[in-house]
Amino acid sequence: MIEHDTIELMRECDAGIQMGIAAIDEVKAHAKNTEFREMLDDYQREYAELQNELQGVLHSYHDEGKDPNPVAKGMAWLKTNVMMAVKETDEEIADLLTDGCNMGIKSLNKYLNQYGAADGRSKDFTRRLIELQDRQLKELQKYL
Repeated sequence: MIEHDTIELMRECDAGIQMGIAAIDEVKAHAKNTEFREMLDDYQREYAELQNELQGVLHSYHDEGKDPNPVAKGMAWLKTNVMMAVKETDEEIADLLTDGCNMGIKSLNKYLNQYGAADGRSKDFTRRLIELQDRQLKELQKYL
């Protein structure tokens, strides 16, 4: 049970990290403020570092990870592109990313509860990812 929950929790983290990287990638070219764009680059790098670490853990369990849900990914892409076509501002970008961070934090906490038998290392990793999203959420507030 521990191994199953550990793998499932790590797979959900993998999907979430991929969504975070993709979300930033979709909007950062639209950012007007140089400081804001640099902040987005920094967060994208932090997500990529976590993803590299996560891939090592998944590899040790002989698991490939998990792609984000195609429907969720498609809906996020559609919402982002529609909103950017209507209102291409740093405020709109911050609003979209805030929604993504909130959803990520909510989902990851749910998975921490759902996969309660996961090992301590995977739970700590998940908490670090939640902390990253929470920090990003707070930094985005100044652009809302």
